[in-house]
Amino acid sequence: MTPSFEIDLHSEFLRADLFLAMGQPTEAARILTRVVAAEPANEAALEMLARAYFGSAQLGRAEEVLSRLVALAPANGWARRALARTLERQSRGDEAAAHHRVADALGAA
Repeated sequence: MTPSFEIDLHSEFLRADLFLAMGQPTEAARILTRVVAAEPANEAALEMLARAYFGSAQLGRAEEVLSRLVALAPANGWARRALARTLERQSRGDEAAAHHRVADALGAA
């Protein structure tokens, strides 16, 4: 039997995904911070939280979450590319270049 807490986390994850799809990244981020707090190694939740932060121009927070995701999954090309773009938006092109190279090597779009 699945504990109800897990079902609530899954429901919250899906709700956050809906907010992102509706163009409301700030609300999605608010929901996802609780999901990530409960499951800090959940790559899908970290990725969606990073998308929400990036989409709401919270670039420092996006960088923090993407750095955590890259540390957790170094071969995640999407995370590398997103981290590079986040750094670029903060005028940190030199730092971004290294992540772009890794993303290219991993075949990330």
